[in-house]
Amino acid sequence: MARIKGVDIPNDKHICISLTYIYGIGRSLAKKICKNAKVDPTKKAGDLTQEELIALRDEINKHPTEGDLRREVNMNIKTKMEINSYQGTRHKKGLPVRGQRTNRNARTRKGKGKVVANKKK
Repeated sequence: MARIKGVDIPNDKHICISLTYIYGIGRSLAKKICKNAKVDPTKKAGDLTQEELIALRDEINKHPTEGDLRREVNMNIKTKMEINSYQGTRHKKGLPVRGQRTNRNARTRKGKGKVVANKKK
């Protein structure tokens, strides 16, 4: 298993798919990285040579990924919470941030349903 940015990427998958295991790299960015590093995107991650791995690492270092990106996202959320923007207040309350309905859905953000006493009448 190759390690890139502190993440073990799987050997049995194509390199453009394996790169998506790194936080901040999706399919389109992975393809762009492979193209710029001159690596065949359909090549398996386990079959990469040392030179190809070095080229991929150099190309990935040009983009914000993993710890830096997580820190940046968390700082943006904290800033929104401090200035009391609409999105910041939704983050504080643990509700959906991007305008979704909450009266019959949003269990991922709201958590398990709370039982209300004497509701049936």
